[in-house]
Amino acid sequence: MNNKRNSNILKFALFATGLSGIVTEYVLATLASYFLGDSIKQWTLIISLMLFFMGLGSRLTRNITGRLFTWFIGIEFALSFLVSFSALVTYSVAAFSEYTGVLIYVLSMLTGLLIGMEIPLAIRLNEEFEELKVNISGILEKDYYGSLLGGMFFAFVGLPFLGLTYTPFLLGIINLGVALVLLNFFQTKRDFTNKKLLNFIGIGLIAASAIGVTNAENIIFFGEQKKYKDRVVLSKQSAYQKIVLTQWKENHWLYLNGHLQFSTFDEALYHEVLVHPARMLSRKPQDILILGGGDGCAARELLKYPQSGKITLVDLDSVMTNLGTHNAIFQEFNDKSLLHPNVNVQNGDGFLFLENTDAFYDLIIIDLPDPRSVELARLYSYEFYLLCRNRLRQNGVLVTQASSPYFSPKSFRCIEETMSAAGFTTLPLHNQILTMGEWGFMLGKKTEMTEEELKKQFLELNVDEIPTRWLNTEALPMIASFGKDYFNVDKDSVRVNRVHSPVINRYYEQGIWDHY
Repeated sequence: MNNKRNSNILKFALFATGLSGIVTEYVLATLASYFLGDSIKQWTLIISLMLFFMGLGSRLTRNITGRLFTWFIGIEFALSFLVSFSALVTYSVAAFSEYTGVLIYVLSMLTGLLIGMEIPLAIRLNEEFEELKVNISGILEKDYYGSLLGGMFFAFVGLPFLGLTYTPFLLGIINLGVALVLLNFFQTKRDFTNKKLLNFIGIGLIAASAIGVTNAENIIFFGEQKKYKDRVVLSKQSAYQKIVLTQWKENHWLYLNGHLQFSTFDEALYHEVLVHPARMLSRKPQDILILGGGDGCAARELLKYPQSGKITLVDLDSVMTNLGTHNAIFQEFNDKSLLHPNVNVQNGDGFLFLENTDAFYDLIIIDLPDPRSVELARLYSYEFYLLCRNRLRQNGVLVTQASSPYFSPKSFRCIEETMSAAGFTTLPLHNQILTMGEWGFMLGKKTEMTEEELKKQFLELNVDEIPTRWLNTEALPMIASFGKDYFNVDKDSVRVNRVHSPVINRYYEQGIWDHY
């Protein structure tokens, strides 16, 4: 028996399962983020839960006293099946049940339990080939190396190119391959029974995986379709989010990670209020920055002016901006704005862009998702608005979408207080978006003036010469008027949102979204 050869085969197997194990954690965490929201919370919960059950699985191996090799092969088979079909089962259950989160957590527990059993069993199998200190260090070393490669694979290949449709099957094939290689090439004195039966099970799993891969896209599309009441016409998984476009009659609805961004039925009620008051207050801006807005609608509104200026659009997601630039449906509702020679599209993090750019702007338009998570909260922080102010020329104007002043009044007021703390004179705005409810915007100006003076300037604007679908001069007093503070949210009850102390995501969660 070649001890070195057997030991190397076993260590290679642990390298492969280390890769598979870490990517499985990331797949389940991504599924949890997509179906349950708040990615940082879900990634923390899923990975912590899996690590706990890995410890529990490791402890359970104390009770395994015989047939170690058979146990190890069985665990790899179980992991192969469980991991391969994790996404398909999740999407299928999501189509008919509200308990998708429970399923994902159960899958995480079971997967963690099985992964936790691998290393103790591998160490015990390898002890007949190497002394203890070499055995333990060698097994753990290969497992950790595999984890690094797995992380790189998930970030740059798995999620962007294979998505949640095929990445789990690749992981399952790795576990299955490990089992079959060990079964047919690894030699051990401990036990080597049921080889034919185990090979037969392996062939069955190969067949099941082939069937799953063949039907995966249809099954996931079925689950995706059940999630939305209208027909899904586009579904893309980027490295950052799930992009879904649905259609009913001639109108389309855009969803990011399951959250409605806008409908072409009434998006003018949103984008016209977001863009035109700020654009007109900035007089004749030469340089305009859009943060987010990869769908191209904000850029479309800016291009309605004869002197549109130079527009830089920075969006994190290249998949989103590619759709906004080249997809025929997007081109139809954004008037091919992202192909205009005055528009420069860049992909990157808006926060980092502001930190690193040397450019100055007359107008900054922030069209980003709601601050429902910690990572999005930083884009509504004091530090972020301070960066914006530093990149604005004197009398420059900033406007941001600010979620709903009525469904989430505290987060709305938090944005106002945070922008004020960063040195902006602020003016809250709102409008009724038919498909989204009452929506808010926060306008800020980099100048020393009172809110009353800014509001006076605002009410003196004349937008009637701009070819808008809804907004006119008569509507300006309406979108700047809120009546009384219906929810009694005073300034003392709201803290300034900071990068190191985010609060806006908690305010957002406390909103009465179930009334919407």
